[in-house]
Amino acid sequence: MAQERSSVKVKVQKFGNFLSSMVMPNIGAFIAWGLITALFIPTGFFPNENFASLVGPMITYLLPLLIGYTGGKLVHDQRGGVVGAIATMGVIVGAPDTPMFLGAMIMGPLAAWVIKQFDRLIEGKIRSGFEMLVNNFSAGILGGALAIFAYLGIGPAVSALTQVLVAGVDWLLETGLLPLTSILIEPGKILFLNNAINHGILTPLGLEQVQQAGRSVLFLLEANPGPGLGVLLAFMFFGKGIAKQSAPGAVIIHFFGGIHEIYFPYVLMKPMLLLSVILGGMSGVFTLVLMGGGLMAPASPGSIFAIAAVTPPEGMAYVANFTAILVAATVSFLISAVILKRSKDTETDEDVEAATKRMEEMKGKKSSVAGALGASAGAAGVAGTASGFGKFPDDVQKIVFACDAGMGSSAMGASLLSKKVKEAGMHIKVTNSAISSIPADSQIIITQDKLTPRAKDKRPDAYHISVDNFLSSPEYDRLIERMKHGVTEEQSELVDDSEANAATGNEGDAPLLTEDNIFINKRFRNKEEAIRFAGDALVKAGYVEPSYVDEMLKREEITTTYMGNDVAIPHGTEEAKKAVIKSGFTVVQVPDGVDFDGEKAKLIFAIAGKDGTHLEILSGIAVICAEQSNVDELVAAKSSKELLDILNSK
Repeated sequence: MAQERSSVKVKVQKFGNFLSSMVMPNIGAFIAWGLITALFIPTGFFPNENFASLVGPMITYLLPLLIGYTGGKLVHDQRGGVVGAIATMGVIVGAPDTPMFLGAMIMGPLAAWVIKQFDRLIEGKIRSGFEMLVNNFSAGILGGALAIFAYLGIGPAVSALTQVLVAGVDWLLETGLLPLTSILIEPGKILFLNNAINHGILTPLGLEQVQQAGRSVLFLLEANPGPGLGVLLAFMFFGKGIAKQSAPGAVIIHFFGGIHEIYFPYVLMKPMLLLSVILGGMSGVFTLVLMGGGLMAPASPGSIFAIAAVTPPEGMAYVANFTAILVAATVSFLISAVILKRSKDTETDEDVEAATKRMEEMKGKKSSVAGALGASAGAAGVAGTASGFGKFPDDVQKIVFACDAGMGSSAMGASLLSKKVKEAGMHIKVTNSAISSIPADSQIIITQDKLTPRAKDKRPDAYHISVDNFLSSPEYDRLIERMKHGVTEEQSELVDDSEANAATGNEGDAPLLTEDNIFINKRFRNKEEAIRFAGDALVKAGYVEPSYVDEMLKREEITTTYMGNDVAIPHGTEEAKKAVIKSGFTVVQVPDGVDFDGEKAKLIFAIAGKDGTHLEILSGIAVICAEQSNVDELVAAKSSKELLDILNSK
């Protein structure tokens, strides 16, 4: 029974994450629509009939189509996204009086699944030269058929369901029972169904109410920051240890930044606090109903600023909404305070870091909360371990190293393995990629252990190798030994990443590293301070814009850039590429080491690459730093010139 309950729980969490993944990439569009609504409708801050004409088409067409496309893309990449959008148009036109968010969440993934099954059915059966013709016509025919199916069936069904749900909400309002929804909503948020609940259920129903009444209380059932604020304030005054110390920063992130996930670990530390957020939520909803509060559009993220922006300007809406937040926070604070004060001194509370790790396991992916709390992303572990998942291919032709951005650690690993593959006399393509764009023909995919689940979700048919150290050559040696039994001379010609993608030099043949960008004998309190120092050096050297430094820190939140052998290579995310002015790197020597999630980094290479040039940099660093003796020699250098000479000689 316990295993069955655990299985159901995991499935619910995965379903919630999938719904969230359809909506979250499009939050910017929701915000744009909400701001235009708040500003320009007749009851807005600056009524304007022309600008207000954008509101209807955005909610009717733009937002559902974006959700349908995103849901389709999650199932079957670009092709699934296109067919998902076509099918979503059917539910939009089939029920024009109802915002089709729920319909888009159904038809987008469903249509992508259908085209995916079709593609599997015809795989390998299309005559060469006819692939594009078949792909385009199959997408058009199936997409059109699914649009008609959505028009005739799904659209009207979702519209009818929405009317039933709206009637149910109206009944809860009339009977005064709406506060009871907090019994489900608040625990659901802790289980990371917050975005699914808010954008998948409450937003469509709220939009229906807005059409009729100009505002909806439903937008504040989940987005009310009051319950979480009360918990965090209680930890500020009555908490212990790191929980008490980190609570003030969490309050700012939660209340002003709207990142509600920040308080989830605090509740997980002491599950009795669920009572606090439930009663706080119920009190807030009761106040909203009593005083006639509500919003004109979803508040996303759920910060006090977002709530203020979409609060109707007329009447007592501001007073009602802010009072509801205050009441919810007060009730939650008082109950949390009692729970924390009654904790016996002999009790050992689970610290925030451990709760955050447990939270990440529940969510199934790395949360931005970890970075905000300063929690560990996970130590690299014992070097030289790896684990494989899936069936090992008989005829290996393509190996892909994948990381979040596809421009840092993965490129380093690919360069190192490429060299070993070439030395072994094998002809295998070794390349690197961002996880979001792993090639469909990848046979072996190598990722850091924290990123392996994402890579497996993206390419479940490939053989996955999970490593904890991209510089650990024994792992690559074992892989090469295994491949030798199945490699043939007819395999595709090796394409070394550093040769295929790297530029031969920087603009004007300027050096990629100068003495001025080598820093000797530095000390740092933590890795964030070290990364910011190295990033600022890139900015001063003219390699990157200042925004690149923040992206370096964001990249570190996803998974550590510690590579093993006392080396770290902090770099930006995929978004950071546009902030790179020219290629180059800086080297920071830290003889005493700085902690990178349980590992000591004594050499920090901060990388900025334009047009693939960073691959050349990483290739050189990988080859040099794969030998611990080389790293020790660099750490022992007494001057920038000496360190540069060592690098050049290697």
